[in-house]
Order: sequence, then structure tokens, then C-alpha cells
Amino acid sequence: MADQKPKRIALIASKGSLDMAYPPLILATTAVAMDMEAGIFFTFYGLDIVNKNKYKNLQVAPLANPAAPMPVPNIIGVLPGMTMMATAMMNSWMSKANVATIPTLLDNCKKFGVRMIACQMTMDVMGVKKEDLLDGVEVGGAATFLDFAVDANISLFI
Repeated sequence: MADQKPKRIALIASKGSLDMAYPPLILATTAVAMDMEAGIFFTFYGLDIVNKNKYKNLQVAPLANPAAPMPVPNIIGVLPGMTMMATAMMNSWMSKANVATIPTLLDNCKKFGVRMIACQMTMDVMGVKKEDLLDGVEVGGAATFLDFAVDANISLFI
């Protein structure tokens, strides 16, 4: 029987909030644990997930987040301190459920060979420099990601 290529997952991370950093990182680390190849393309605000000056302090804003479990009207989200409170609440939930932190998930991505690609065009638009990125994150354009994604069994935009 001919050698089969490993299964592959290609993810696009376009949002840099705390609640949106978990899905691509958890999916990628789970995929490699299942002997799949995994790659994440970080674009637009998703670059914050791999920005060494931001990744440890990602936040979740309750304003305009209809899924935020606040028993109060959404207008409360504009009050000072609500983003900090929502972020603390989410961090508490994740900790109580023994979910790895974003820094730990990123370390695991690097350790287990998840291909992490920062979008060059977005970096240029947003003024992000290569030295702003975590070690192990490569810089590439759409063609770099598409070359990886063309052989993916699963492709997701998160």
C-alpha cells in the first residue's frame, strides 16, 4: 500500500480577543495529538495571539457580545471596568475547568510542530514587525498559507 499523507487541518485566526484565541490553539494542539499536521494563519487582529507584547494580556469584551453571560442589559458593557471583569471571569472559568492558558497552548503549538504563519500583508497594514512576534512564528502571505491549506482535510475560519 502506498504511503498516505497525514491528515491536515488549516485554520485562520482573525480575531485577537481571549475568547477567540482558544479555538484555533485548542484545535491545532488537538490535531497534532491525533497525528495530524496543523497550521494556523494569523491575520488582522488574530496577530495579537502571537504578538509577544500582547498574547499574555488578551481580553474579552462584553460589549456587543450577545453570548456574554451577563444577567444585565448589554449597555452595561460600556461601563468602565467591564472588559476587565469579563476577562477575569473567563480566565476563572478556564482555570476551574483546567483548560490550558493561552501562553501554554502557544508553547505546545511550538513544541509539537504546529505551523504558525503571521500574515505579512496584515503586519504591513497594522505596523507589526517580525520582532513583535513570538519565536517560532513564520511570516508569510496568503500564498504561503494557501500552499499549506490546499492539502488540508479540514479548513476553518475562526
